Amino acid sequence: MSTTASDSRTELVERLVTRFSHIPPEAVLKEDLLRTGIAFDGSALTDNLEGEVKPKSYFIFSFDQKPLAELGEAATRRPPEEIALTGGLYGLRRTIVSVRVNPASPYRVAREKAGGLRLSLEGREIADVGLPPMPEYYRHALMNGKSVLETAPTIQWGYLIYLTVLRLCQYFGAKEECGFCDINHNWRQHKREGRPYTGVKPVEDVLEALALIDRYDTEKVSKAYTLTGGSVTSTVDGLAEADFYGRYAQAIEERFPGRWIGKVVAQALPRADVQRYKDYGITIYHPNYEVWDKRLFELISPGKQRYVGREEWHRRILDAAEVFGARFVIPNFVAGVEMEEPFGFRTIDEAIASTTEGLDYFMSRGITPRFTTWCPEPTTPLGRDNPDGAPLE
Repeated sequence: MSTTASDSRTELVERLVTRFSHIPPEAVLKEDLLRTGIAFDGSALTDNLEGEVKPKSYFIFSFDQKPLAELGEAATRRPPEEIALTGGLYGLRRTIVSVRVNPASPYRVAREKAGGLRLSLEGREIADVGLPPMPEYYRHALMNGKSVLETAPTIQWGYLIYLTVLRLCQYFGAKEECGFCDINHNWRQHKREGRPYTGVKPVEDVLEALALIDRYDTEKVSKAYTLTGGSVTSTVDGLAEADFYGRYAQAIEERFPGRWIGKVVAQALPRADVQRYKDYGITIYHPNYEVWDKRLFELISPGKQRYVGREEWHRRILDAAEVFGARFVIPNFVAGVEMEEPFGFRTIDEAIASTTEGLDYFMSRGITPRFTTWCPEPTTPLGRDNPDGAPLE
């Protein structure tokens, strides 16, 4: 089934909820929110670090469907990091949705007269909205004045500390950057707007921010940290990728042994480098393969193809499973990007068959991939050519 031009968004969502009755309606709605984004009334925006609601950190990519300069009030008063949906038209069980801002979205969060927040779709209220509280550690700055929000933000309602220690990717330019990725542009737009956005985070800053989290997270809500950033094809601070990211892991594990589960999102590296990650104290490794189809991998991720190659990337994922154990190697793919115009699959069935082939390949070897829903960020080639993203179906 394809979406027709005459479908309203409400009709589309309700039709798919009915058709796929074995899938929780929460999943259908969440996917549509992630691929479409959310508009925020001024009453639903945060007061940044001065308020009571945890603001969006822009922890690695923009995950917005307009540039900062076109977000209006949401560019100066940040939206929340996430929202929690409950009740409403579909009787939703509590569902956490990462915020992706789109002022033109049919989904809108606004405050009702009684004071509560509601999510509406095309003007009809469909869910109650809860917001993440401001964590105490966000209220305390580092000694150099930098914020924990910028240095070591937490996502997933406080569970995961996201350490993007390298804000730029060395896959650079149209012939190397992944077509869906705006990491380099996101750094540029934050710098252009005068926002603090450190390119390479000093190890000492990261440790100080983690010390604040450890001190003030008295209920131990934070359980894990992710080390990540752009791919390193040469060196950063004189270090190749494994040792550049590994030095943070080593410092964290020496300072806070066993406090958090350590994860790294990085390139698929040779086995000896992967072993160094493990030796540094990392528990989980995410060597993201992005898209399964061979032709699409070469077109969408030209830098990964140039420096590593698809088949070698897959071999390295399998090698990593021997180092960490298969259940601790969790590569990501970008769900929906296989249908991008003009190169992607023409039908949903073809796209699903291809993605399923990739899942079968890894899962038959004990490796369970995860996925991130494609966000068509407007400064990326694929976002520019596919402003509506992939079909919800």
